[in-house]
Amino acid sequence: MEYVIRDAKKEDMPQVLQLINELAVFEKEADAVEVTVSDLERDGFGANVRFHCFVAESDGVIKGMALVYNRYSTWKGPIIHLEDLIVTDSMRGSGLGTALLNEVVKYGNKLGVKRINWEVIDWNEPAIKFYESKGANVMRDWDVVQLDENGIKNYIANL
Repeated sequence: MEYVIRDAKKEDMPQVLQLINELAVFEKEADAVEVTVSDLERDGFGANVRFHCFVAESDGVIKGMALVYNRYSTWKGPIIHLEDLIVTDSMRGSGLGTALLNEVVKYGNKLGVKRINWEVIDWNEPAIKFYESKGANVMRDWDVVQLDENGIKNYIANL
């Protein structure tokens, strides 16, 4: 199957959201997705762009995506964060993930970033092996720390 990797367009966001939901089901968090098509359209293509998205398209259907955004490391300087690299189940093992990751790395290089960061869930051994095969360092001694929306509100309320 042939595919094209390209920058996402605003009209791709419904299919991108379908992939996000597919990933949430895979990660056993089917009800966790709160973002909407409108959110993705506003945040990826509005006046204040918050992310850059690449899509993998085959016959007019989005089969994969990679979403990145800018960050800044106090140790290294400019970096980008790969929020998600998603390949639809039927396309896993086809080379699509590699093609998307290639595009992300070329994009980071073009921006002159010092590092590309991302997380992978600890039980997803195929993804871990994939990333390690590409030369990525999976840092198993670091824990992800988050304050969700309720956590932020509780934090502020206790100041």
